[in-house]
Formats: sequence, C-alpha cells, structure tokens
Amino acid sequence: MSQYQQLTNDSTTAGSGAVRLLLIEDDVRLAGLVRDYLAQEFFDVTVQHQGDVAVATFDASSVDIIILDLMLPGMNGLQVCTQLRKTFSGPILILTAKSSDIDHVMGLELGADDFVTKPIEPPVLLARLRALLRRTQAVQRPVESEVLSFGALQVDLQSHQVILAGEEIDLTTQEFELLGFLARNAGTVLSRDAIYNNIRGIEYDGLDRTVDVRISRLRKKLNDNPEQPFRIRTIWGKGYLFVANAWD
Repeated sequence: MSQYQQLTNDSTTAGSGAVRLLLIEDDVRLAGLVRDYLAQEFFDVTVQHQGDVAVATFDASSVDIIILDLMLPGMNGLQVCTQLRKTFSGPILILTAKSSDIDHVMGLELGADDFVTKPIEPPVLLARLRALLRRTQAVQRPVESEVLSFGALQVDLQSHQVILAGEEIDLTTQEFELLGFLARNAGTVLSRDAIYNNIRGIEYDGLDRTVDVRISRLRKKLNDNPEQPFRIRTIWGKGYLFVANAWD
C-alpha cells in the first residue's frame, strides 16, 4: 500500500480540544499544515483525503464543524456536502482553490455555511471557524420567548423545531438562525448588511451572495413562491421583509 493510500484510508486525529473538526482535503501537505495549526488552537482535527471515504465513514455525532475542499478524489466536494447534510446540521466551511461565484453559490445552495478561497492565511481560516461556532452556539442558547407563531408557522427557538401546516421543516443550524432573525423582526425590512452581519459576523462587502442564497433556500423549504415570494419578500433597494400574516 502506498503512503497516499494509507493516508486516504486512515483518519488522522490531532489535538485534544473540545471542538471536533473534520477536515476533508486531498492535499496531504496542506491538510497536515491545517491540522497542526488548528490543533494548537484547541481543535480536535480528523482528516480525510477522499470524498467517498469521508461520506462512508461519517458519524455526525462525533463532529462539530467541517472544512470541505471542493476538488476531491472519489466524490467531489459538492456531492460530499449534499450527502453530509442528510445527517449533519452543524457548520460546513468550503475550502477551495476556485474563485468562481458559481462554485460558491452552488456550495451554499447545497448547504455549506461559508467559504474560503485558497491560498489562505491560517489566522483568517481560524477567524471564520470561530465565527461559525459562535453563531451556532448563540442559536443553541435558551431564549426568553421559546415559540414564535405566525398562523400555520411555528418557530421554536429553544428546540430549533420549525412546523409549517403541521409538517416539520428540516433546516440546517444556519438556516434556522436566519429564519429566527427574520421572524424576530417580522414586519421590519432588514437590509442585506444587517442580515449578512448576523449570519457571518462581518460587514457586508456589497458583492457576496450568501444572503441571497440563504433566503432562496429558506423560501424553497417554506413553500414560498420563488417567482413572486409573499412570505419572505424582497424589498428592492432595501432588503428583505418577513411577512407575519402570510403563513395561513
């Protein structure tokens, strides 16, 4: 068995931190550098080098956050993201050498939460990971008002359960966070900058399409009309409006 095959077939774990991170990256040297750096920052890093192997061996209960490369042998990153999202609701950060907006939008459409383009400075990667974790933990904290009700829609902010017309809607952690932010501000037009800052923790640069993609995913899952949305409306030039009386 070659050294590459052995690295592909075996997971490599480093560090003893509380945050369990799965790194899916086929570049062995880069994966080692990222693993070693994050291990110093109290991450417990498991590495996989093939997409199909990562999917076959994935255990959602043992992972808190995922870094996923797009260009992978066995199964590409977009396919991996689709498969992992079936059981994993935590943050997925795409790490890619591609700068195409299409690749980024596709990743977000399939359930990724953020992306970083190679080459990247390790402190930047660390900052993005910590921002994703902070937002996830904020969603998981108990809140004063546990359930928001809008006709046929109920949003349980404590259990993260969303019910629409008697059916439970499956949302990722970040999708739920976005819905909660919109619902808590029902009737108020929220700018892209406000939403972007809420979901990514940084200021909107005027170009990133993360907000639009997340809104599009929410509309699909909440049976909003994609051509003429009436539940989460686009207010041109201003932002988005969650309509409180549109859920009957």
